Amino acid sequence: MNRTMITATNTLSQLQKQLDIISNNMANIDTNGFKRREATFTELMYQQFNNQRNLAAEVNRLTPNGIRQGTGAKLAQAQLVMTQGPIKTTDRPLDTAFTKENQLYKVLVQTEAGSEIQYTRNGAFYLSPVGVNELALVTADGHSIVDEYENPIYITGEPKDYSIDPNGRLTVTKTDGTVQAFNLAVVQVNKPQFLESKGNNLYGLPTNFAQLNVGLEEIFTDLVGPLRNEIGIQQNALESSNVDMAKEMTDLMNTQRTYQFQSRSISIADQMLGLVNGIR
Repeated sequence: MNRTMITATNTLSQLQKQLDIISNNMANIDTNGFKRREATFTELMYQQFNNQRNLAAEVNRLTPNGIRQGTGAKLAQAQLVMTQGPIKTTDRPLDTAFTKENQLYKVLVQTEAGSEIQYTRNGAFYLSPVGVNELALVTADGHSIVDEYENPIYITGEPKDYSIDPNGRLTVTKTDGTVQAFNLAVVQVNKPQFLESKGNNLYGLPTNFAQLNVGLEEIFTDLVGPLRNEIGIQQNALESSNVDMAKEMTDLMNTQRTYQFQSRSISIADQMLGLVNGIR
């Protein structure tokens, strides 16, 4: 197998990952609060041949010395794009939409390893019975929404009305006239590239987080106390996905053309090998 085949094969496997990312973006165009990912590439290791023995002849050269042969490209990062999505009015009191970028709700998720705090941008909340005259505030998948102390939110009695102010304070008025109030747990994401998709529109820390030598406070800022004034929430509305179908289709076609080019390189290299083998 010659160098052309190796380079093209390496790149093809990485282009397939980019196609998967684009396909996932397009599949979630109608998912509330979904944030698209964007693939970026970098070079694989290259081999350098220093064919110029007289270094004095290389003075004032603008390009690297010698001859460099690459081995293809690899997917460097599938970066999470946290730009604001369109907001649509629903007139449902438990629907909320962030009006500021890089903010996420905290969600308590039950995993095989136990309870774990994860994060979501989807502000569609529901009530789930957990006992006699007690309701839990949950996501559409049944995960508990937590307050600023990371405790699940439980509403007792019979709720009549709900109010959520722009700073994330949930006030529940009951049929007997009593009131319960909770501060929804909200974080500001400083480094979204560290977030890993956990499925069902949830994000969490990567499994190798302990080896990254990055503090949790560098990735998130808990919006508590005076920082709650920085929260931006709109009630009776939901944030749509920030996926632009026109852009995704353009990226898809460009990636497909690149994929075809790499495949064509393998075919041409195979023809060249055939010609060489046919020489007598």
